[in-house]
Amino acid sequence: MKKKSLALLTIALALTTVTFAQGFHLGFKAGANIFKVDGKSFNDEFKFGYNLGAFAEINFSNKWGVQPELLWNQTNYRTGDNFDDLYPGGKNDVEGKLNYISIPILLTYRPVKIFSLQAGPQFGILTSQDKDLLGETKEAFKSGDFSMLGGAQLNLGALRVGGRYVVGLTDINDIDNRDKWKNQGFQLYLGLTIL
Repeated sequence: MKKKSLALLTIALALTTVTFAQGFHLGFKAGANIFKVDGKSFNDEFKFGYNLGAFAEINFSNKWGVQPELLWNQTNYRTGDNFDDLYPGGKNDVEGKLNYISIPILLTYRPVKIFSLQAGPQFGILTSQDKDLLGETKEAFKSGDFSMLGGAQLNLGALRVGGRYVVGLTDINDIDNRDKWKNQGFQLYLGLTIL
């Protein structure tokens, strides 16, 4: 009886390991951000930045899964011609950048093996910002950001090619509440699974 139980346990563990290995992948990705900071005091133009990081694919079935990621994201912006009207002492027509560590957690649906639809939240931690926006050392942007994203991805063997739209849901203005600032834009990327 013990031998039978041990054999069944071994088979169950082997099947679980094989199933998990088929449904789990790790990889790296890099790409372009085409973002803007949305608000009255900023130019309404998208600017190029970069994204770089790692991802995991955890597939529950042939169709459904979750894709958590850890990314470095860059948002470039330009203040508008009226920035100093809203914020006296602020600088008009200044280019700057925000660097975030972002953690998107995406629900993935694969109608066919080579194509995935993805949507989910993204949590961002601001790691650096230009501090001369107000002509002093005061930081103008909040240290965190929360966004929703949705997009599509091609799964070509180990290669991943994708695009997403990112909509900021939180106001990242850390000066006051006169103008709401939100990150917004597109992400394009190439990824490669290594496991």
